[in-house]
Amino acid sequence: MKLTAKDTDLSTQFACCFSALRGHMWHILRTFTTNFADTTMTLDRFDKSILTELQRDGRISNVQLAGLVNLSESACLRRVRALEQDGFISRYVALLSQKAVGLSGTVFVHIALRREEQSELAAFEAAVKDLPEVMECYLMTGEFDYLLRVVVSDMADFERLHNEGLTRLPGVSRVNSSVAIRTVTKTTELPLT
Repeated sequence: MKLTAKDTDLSTQFACCFSALRGHMWHILRTFTTNFADTTMTLDRFDKSILTELQRDGRISNVQLAGLVNLSESACLRRVRALEQDGFISRYVALLSQKAVGLSGTVFVHIALRREEQSELAAFEAAVKDLPEVMECYLMTGEFDYLLRVVVSDMADFERLHNEGLTRLPGVSRVNSSVAIRTVTKTTELPLT
């Protein structure tokens, strides 16, 4: 069988598509192995109740918590310590009001990198952690490589962050931003059913 110029072009196009697909598959595999790993402990209804109450109020006393989840104080404390030790509770924090501290603006930023090589991804991820305005950063599937949630005081502050921070991150080829008009719903409480 003789190959024509048209057949050669198709095979080149297929090779390019396959290369891009291979890069995206790496993102997907990394996401599933990192984010969906099995945990070592199974949660029963008492553990879920404890975690739900602690998500609502991390400063609740053990006496109050034990009463809410219908356990003795000692049993409740043992369970809380086990949940901490097994990594279900990673830390206790104070949640600040964005507006009260002068950071009322929220911007979602999509970042595309020039290349999807592991070294470039690692360089970007290390550098983005140094930007204090970046509250969250996710490696994504799809058109863009990363999604960031950033907080700023106003649009002039975002312009500064865009020019001095985001566009100077290693490997960045494209930045696409969407400014949040208002927050409809926002929670830190994970649904434990």
